[in-house]
Amino acid sequence: MQEAARYIESLTSTRPPTGVVLGSGLGAFADALENAIHVPYSKIPGMPASTAVGHAGKLVVGSLRAPGGTADVAVMSGRFHLYEGYSAHEVASGIRLFHELGIGKIVLTNAAGGINLKFAEGALVLISDHINLQGANPLLGANDDRLGPRFPDMTEAYSPELRKMARNAAQKLGITLHEGVYAAVLGPSYETPAEISYLKTIGADLVGMSTVMETIAANYMGIEVLGISCVTNLAAGLSGKKLVHDEVLEIGRRVSDTFLRLLGELLPRLAQSS
Repeated sequence: MQEAARYIESLTSTRPPTGVVLGSGLGAFADALENAIHVPYSKIPGMPASTAVGHAGKLVVGSLRAPGGTADVAVMSGRFHLYEGYSAHEVASGIRLFHELGIGKIVLTNAAGGINLKFAEGALVLISDHINLQGANPLLGANDDRLGPRFPDMTEAYSPELRKMARNAAQKLGITLHEGVYAAVLGPSYETPAEISYLKTIGADLVGMSTVMETIAANYMGIEVLGISCVTNLAAGLSGKKLVHDEVLEIGRRVSDTFLRLLGELLPRLAQSS
């Protein structure tokens, strides 16, 4: 990703301290940045292509101007998934690029199924921890000691300090922000009701098909992680209806204004703490 980082730096003088990865249906945030460059992944050396519906597939670097202040930020509008056929190493490509760009904090967002019945459709949930059921890890293979340790600690994979800052930002705006454990599965098929029952039993509040490979890679490289899920549907067997991806995207779009307000208050706080 060194070549990719040099390419991005040749296109803009902005050096953002914070990165954001946008989940399904949440791409509107990238369009709100000022003085921004929009670079398709296809033009960035070493970057895979984002093929999932609802993912734009571009890197956006620019400035956020919001009531909460200003912040320079790099945004992945679209991510990579194991179910697209990529390796775990490839799924974490954007996080390695963020590291090469000098980014020290990232906000990972996603669309998730709600297992905890306290979370209604459209709820925003801070990820406090995760359960990796994807059968993969982005750190497999020979270790590069320049990037991180062979056996990185994951006790606080999602920064308690960043979660506190997010709760304070949400409280100021009057936004309800829940907290829970995210279970990552391989996909692309949605889970069965029996699988959801199992996930609930082992302590999961949310389920999705992303985020965990990125979180592991970020912690390995010393990047602080904040995870935010948008509950776009109740998980299989909990609502009495079948799951349709178009409806997932629609819920994401419906709550995008609330999500944008939260990021507008939160990201300047993250930038000031860098």
